[in-house]
Amino acid sequence: MQAFKHSAIGSRVVWSTLISGAILLVTTSLGCGGAQGARSTGAGAGPRRTSPATWPLTSRAFKNNARIPPKYTADGRNVSPDLTWAAPPGGTVELALICDDPDAPRGTWTHWVLYALPASQRSLAEAVPKTETLPAVGGAKQGRNSFGATGYDGPSPPKGPVHHYHFVLYALNAKMTLSPGAQKPDLERAMKGHIIAQAELVGLYSR
Repeated sequence: MQAFKHSAIGSRVVWSTLISGAILLVTTSLGCGGAQGARSTGAGAGPRRTSPATWPLTSRAFKNNARIPPKYTADGRNVSPDLTWAAPPGGTVELALICDDPDAPRGTWTHWVLYALPASQRSLAEAVPKTETLPAVGGAKQGRNSFGATGYDGPSPPKGPVHHYHFVLYALNAKMTLSPGAQKPDLERAMKGHIIAQAELVGLYSR
């Protein structure tokens, strides 16, 4: 009887050990598989975006990181410079343009807000009219800048260090339903989640 008890106890210990070992093996295998899955997912996560370097924005008026001629500032005719760009990435439905100055004393100053620009457009001529809509440019719309005016208003910095004027062209995968006269924050909110790529041209100016 005593031998039988010892045999039964021994069997339970063996089975308990075997079951614990199997659970540990399964858990370890799942853990490794989960970690590998996470690494694989992470490696391909996020859409690939076109680099501004492969989608250039240029102007005959000035080169990137070069001085903007007075003609395009408040010290001259105050007209917008010509802009030219290559074909945007596939999936682009519309384009938008913002020009601002992050060096302004009172915070970033907006000089130009333009949107609803057809994806087929490849350039803007010099001196874009300062009107809310642009029939000659596929019906594109213009918003209000920080001066409170429609369209482009050029550099007008206080005397001091050089200011950087960023002309940024956005490729969007959706149409912007904003009415004419929108401001930069309105356009930025509308563009959120729809920017495929962007191209940038920086001009310098100081007094």
